[in-house]
Amino acid sequence: MFRFRRRGDRPGTEPWATRSLQIVLLAAVVGALWGQPAENPNLPVQPAGPDDLLAIFVYRAPELTRTVRVDERGYIRLPMLDEPIYVAGLLPEAISRRIAEVLKQKGLLVEPIVEVTVAQYASRPVSVMGAVQRPVTFQVVGKVTLLDALAQAGGLSEEAADYLLVSLPAGRGGRQETEVRRIPVKALIDEANPEVNLRLYGGEEIRVPAAGRIYVLGNVRNPGAYPVRSSQEATLLKVLALAGGLERFHAKVAYVYRPDPATGQLQELEVPLAQVLQRKLPDVVLLPNDLLYVPDSKGKRRAVAIVDRAVGWGATTASGILVWRTR
Repeated sequence: MFRFRRRGDRPGTEPWATRSLQIVLLAAVVGALWGQPAENPNLPVQPAGPDDLLAIFVYRAPELTRTVRVDERGYIRLPMLDEPIYVAGLLPEAISRRIAEVLKQKGLLVEPIVEVTVAQYASRPVSVMGAVQRPVTFQVVGKVTLLDALAQAGGLSEEAADYLLVSLPAGRGGRQETEVRRIPVKALIDEANPEVNLRLYGGEEIRVPAAGRIYVLGNVRNPGAYPVRSSQEATLLKVLALAGGLERFHAKVAYVYRPDPATGQLQELEVPLAQVLQRKLPDVVLLPNDLLYVPDSKGKRRAVAIVDRAVGWGATTASGILVWRTR
C-alpha cells in the first residue's frame, strides 16, 4: 500500500506521486477511524487557523500519523510531545517543517519526513443573513468574493434594500477594529464594479437589510404595504400608482401617519389630495414606515346613491320618464 525506503536510501528520493498517494490514503483511512468524513486533500493552499482539520503523515512513524484539529488558540498536540505546536497562520508546508524540527529537537526521529495537508477548513466562516433567499454560513476556500457569498445565499429577496452591510473583522488589512462597509447593490450587480466586489478571507458578516415600507389604507384599489428603497424617492402619486389608484369615492384630503423619531408616537399630517392630483400643489414626499390613509367621501357616496335610486325608480315607470305630480 505504501512505498517505504530501504535503509540507506536518501530522504526525499521517492516519487512525488507516491508520497501524494500516501497522503490521500492517510486522509481517508485516518478520517474514517476518527469518525471524520473524508475531505478533499487538494484544497487550495492557505494558512491554517482554529478548528481546521490537519492530516499529518510522518514517514515510518504510524503513531504520529493522524488527523488533528487546531484548537481555538492555534495549537495542535501530537503524542509523545509534552508541549503543543503553534500552527495558526502557517501554510501546510511551513507546518510540516515546524513539526519536523520539533521531532528532531526532542530526539524522537533523526531525519523526520513530515507531510501536512488541510483535510477540512473551519476557521474562515462567512455569514450571509437578512433579506436573502437562504441565509447561510460557509467556509472560505480559495478565492471568494462578495458576489460568490450572495450566490451561496441564493441571491437577494424581493424585500432587499438597495445596499449591503459588510462587517470586516479586525486584524486583517491593518484594521485595528471591526469595519462596516456599505455596498450599493447597483454598483455591485448592475454596474459590476470590481472595487465593491470585496475579496473575502473569513470572519466577514454580510447583512442585507429589508427595504423600508409604506402602508396604504382606505379608498385605494389595492391596500397594502409597498417596499421603498432608499435610492428611490417615494411620493404620494407614486405610492398611489403602486396601490392601483384611487377608488371612486375618495375624499379630497388624505392623511399621513408618521412615527416621531424622538418619541415613537404617530404624527398626523394632512395632505391636500385633490390639489396634488390637479397639479395645483407639488407632489408630497413620503418616508419609509409612513402610513397613508385615504378616507371615504360620504358626501359623494350619498349624492351618487340618491341619483342611482332616482334613475332606478324612473326606469320602473311605463314610459321610463320621471313624472312629477303637483297639487
